[in-house]
Amino acid sequence: MFGELLKRLTQPDDTELPDEDARLALTALLVRVARSDNDYTDREKARIDAIVSHRYGLGPGGTAALRSEAEGLEAEAPDTVRFTRAIKDAVPYEERRAVLAALWEVVLADGDRAQEEDALVRMISNFLGISDRDSALVRQSVDNGE
Repeated sequence: MFGELLKRLTQPDDTELPDEDARLALTALLVRVARSDNDYTDREKARIDAIVSHRYGLGPGGTAALRSEAEGLEAEAPDTVRFTRAIKDAVPYEERRAVLAALWEVVLADGDRAQEEDALVRMISNFLGISDRDSALVRQSVDNGE
């Protein structure tokens, strides 16, 4: 089902992802972070829904459908390294900072900053090509509710 998208995400290619594929890939990354501590809570799902609804202007049905599709993609997606690097190549730097902020929002959604989630977001930040300084600023901004 996701074969063509996964192929585009993991094959070296200079073309950008179509918007629909980028939405799905970025939402799958949010799901991957939420699942990383093996406790994928309703609060995390609701936070993912709020992020994608706001980011993409989707209503409740579209938001639920996108998250559901992203959950399937995340389960089939290759290792986080290749998956994240593919997103890096398809998304401009400022958008990647926004993605990082969304990832931190998901990590903090259940009120527990699990060690697994924290480590994964830090690794993803590196693979997204976000500088250590910018990464720290993004995390602090989310921690402070900005």
